[in-house]
Amino acid sequence: MGRIRQFVGMLLILLNWAAAQNYTPADAVALEQHGNLAEAARAWEFVTRHNPRDAGAFASFGVVLSKQERYAEAAAAYRKALSLDPKLPGVSLNLGLAEFKQAHFHQAIPPLKVAVTSAPNDVQARTLLGLSYYADKQFAKAATHLEIAARSNPENTELQLTLAQACLAAKRYPCALEGFREILRREPDSAAAHMLMGEALDGLGKTPEAIAEFQAAARVAPGQPDVHFGLGYLYWKSHSYEDAVRELQAELSLDPRHAQSLLYLGDIEMKRNDLDAALDYLRKCIEIDKSIRLAYVDMGAVFFQQKAYPNAVSALKRAIELDPSSPDAHYRLGQVYRALGESAQAQKEFENVRRLHEKQDQNLAEKIPSASDSPSVH
Repeated sequence: MGRIRQFVGMLLILLNWAAAQNYTPADAVALEQHGNLAEAARAWEFVTRHNPRDAGAFASFGVVLSKQERYAEAAAAYRKALSLDPKLPGVSLNLGLAEFKQAHFHQAIPPLKVAVTSAPNDVQARTLLGLSYYADKQFAKAATHLEIAARSNPENTELQLTLAQACLAAKRYPCALEGFREILRREPDSAAAHMLMGEALDGLGKTPEAIAEFQAAARVAPGQPDVHFGLGYLYWKSHSYEDAVRELQAELSLDPRHAQSLLYLGDIEMKRNDLDAALDYLRKCIEIDKSIRLAYVDMGAVFFQQKAYPNAVSALKRAIELDPSSPDAHYRLGQVYRALGESAQAQKEFENVRRLHEKQDQNLAEKIPSASDSPSVH
């Protein structure tokens, strides 16, 4: 009798388990409403498996998965829903958000564009699209959408700051200045806003005004990363080399591996004709970051002055590898070849210089990394 009762008990458990697996959409909705997300996900998985053409079921499955922060699975469910019904309301926005939450900003853009097209006044969709463009470094498009979103949410300082940064990166300097001025009006002691304002002014060629903003930032937050470098670079640009050295050294006291500070210190020593000091700074620079082209150009110039021509050729060829379109390295390499008596090679490099368009000097905004490389939504 005991064995029979045990068998009957096991059978009842199996029957109850089997019955529980026969979920309906109503069961899934009820489970979700009661906060049982794990069971609700299992229910929607059952429903979609048995109704593979039900777009709404896949969309609902995606919502539950998103609530569990299972964003990759949610995105797959949303894509399936859209493949069955491309016009299903809200699913494109949910797909874009699921990709955004995974930091898949490039993949988030297409569904968010669909969401914005179908609902142009949806601030969330517009903000997500602008932030995705920003993270994908499509700054002009980011500024266009963030400008619209910011008008609907003027008190969101983070959004206003990202808009101003997008304008700055897109070289829309008046837009950037307007944004940073508004931020400084609300937060006059914001070192970051002073620095970004300085970058925008530098982009407009207003170097003295840019220096004033960086000086303000340095007063407010002398330990802020890049504040002394930015000020030193602006002094370097103004040929105020003593002031530049002071600020660049201050940056190095905070970060001894600040490659850009080492670069400009080396450049200043080269201009002062202290070639050994220049080489020391430049070598330290490329030990930290082998991708800084100007360091190799300056090293080539120093080696040329020292008549160390093979070293000069090697350094300048590396600079050309990093950017074949910049004429300065080609010109200096032509000079080296001419000094070596290699007239044909020299002529080839001088012809390269003539073919290349003059490249504008980089402005400060292109030298200091963005403060908001990975946007977030609150």
